[in-house]
Amino acid sequence: MGRAAPAASASAQVETLLARADTIDRTGPTINAIVERNPLALAIARAMDHERAQGRVRGPLHGVPVLLKDNIDTGDDMLTTAGSLALAERPAPADAALVERLRAAGAVILGKTNLSEWANFRGARSVSGWSARGGQTRNPHVLDRSPSGSSSGSAAAVAAGLVPLAVGTETDGSLVTPASMCGVVAVKPTLGTVSRRGVVPIAHSQDTAGPMATSVADAALLLQVMAGADAADPATASPAAVLARRGLADLQWNPGALAGVRLGVAREHFGVHPAADTLAEAALRTLRNAGAVLVDPVRVIADPAALGAAEFERLLHEFKADLNAYLAYRGPTSRVRDLAALIAFNRAHADQEMPWFGQETFEAAQRRGGLDSPVYRKAQATCHRLAWQQGLGAALRRHRLDAIVAPTTGPAYPIDPVGGDHWAGGCSQPAAVTGAPHVTVPMGTAFGLPVGLSFYGAPGRDARLLQLAWAYEQQAPARPVPAFRPSVSVRR
Repeated sequence: MGRAAPAASASAQVETLLARADTIDRTGPTINAIVERNPLALAIARAMDHERAQGRVRGPLHGVPVLLKDNIDTGDDMLTTAGSLALAERPAPADAALVERLRAAGAVILGKTNLSEWANFRGARSVSGWSARGGQTRNPHVLDRSPSGSSSGSAAAVAAGLVPLAVGTETDGSLVTPASMCGVVAVKPTLGTVSRRGVVPIAHSQDTAGPMATSVADAALLLQVMAGADAADPATASPAAVLARRGLADLQWNPGALAGVRLGVAREHFGVHPAADTLAEAALRTLRNAGAVLVDPVRVIADPAALGAAEFERLLHEFKADLNAYLAYRGPTSRVRDLAALIAFNRAHADQEMPWFGQETFEAAQRRGGLDSPVYRKAQATCHRLAWQQGLGAALRRHRLDAIVAPTTGPAYPIDPVGGDHWAGGCSQPAAVTGAPHVTVPMGTAFGLPVGLSFYGAPGRDARLLQLAWAYEQQAPARPVPAFRPSVSVRR
């Protein structure tokens, strides 16, 4: 179905990619996307070549190199740190569930990618793509621009041609936003489609891993392999997750998939940047010319301010509970056993951990109560009411929509370690808060910087969104290829 299978031997491809990383990631433009290489990658690739020579092919990812975000556990010699020096002492005790599935499918884990430390959930002035462990990842299109986050390294690595496939994670925007700004495809699947076991958490109500690739077909291929039930993650047994995996298993590509489809245009996500709006208007014309019925506009977020406050409250409560559970699982492989110890570690190593921004978010989470707190329960109820009952769910039902479309976000902003991210907005929140699927596809460039078009819809409808995104991709402008320019310049 996809094009991820290596044209040459797996070992030759690994050697080529490692050499490319030497000239682009470590030197040359110095993207700084890969934080650690797998010392066993070449040996694994040779083993996959041997299996293929013996007539054993595990599937379409057999021998295909994949990079993992550095918050996804691997039970090998590589570290899993979420970008923090607090976890940079010993490897995790076991593979994450999704890594187990990748290895079983014959994928070659090439290494770990840098990320926004603690997935951008530490301080108020966070700098996307920066971590104490990995330093600053740069946007391969324009090097002084942000790759966005928190799956910064995964998006930048795929865009720069360092790997065909990478895995990122999202709580709210951390897959789709860096993909948009780096000019690649990303899929945030329905919550529970992919097991979260072995992934450093923020919040169980919203966390999910997802694929990044240069095409919708390749992203779908990676998602099919990662998706699976897991008794250790109850979310994988939800009706929506089961529906999503069933649809992925039967996924077929249809060039005419957009004909007669009803797409809601979420104008509330416009206005982030005028150039992004211009590209989105061109994308809407493409969709309309392909036969889509555009319902324009539709309202997706009932009360943005109230939803934002409730979401943040939910994340703070769940982060404290979920991170404490994860750190307890890490046990002797971690120098910190709970959030309180992590806060103390950062204070003791402030020159390394907090040279640019602090840990106000950590401290706010530590002050929260447990998951039985009335404040948490109210936040949960408010999120469901505003994001689904009066928000996305209401819009889909009222207008009989197959999906919502909008610009994912604006062009990449400058990297600013002093002031932090210059975030102007995006469209990730509705799907993130409701656990719904979200796909972003490149739709063009502004000033040499990529911008993505988003498709999001009801939980469980992952395959349908992929079909729509694929059909759009066939008629969209060619995927932008990084030029590694030092900065944006006006050509006269």
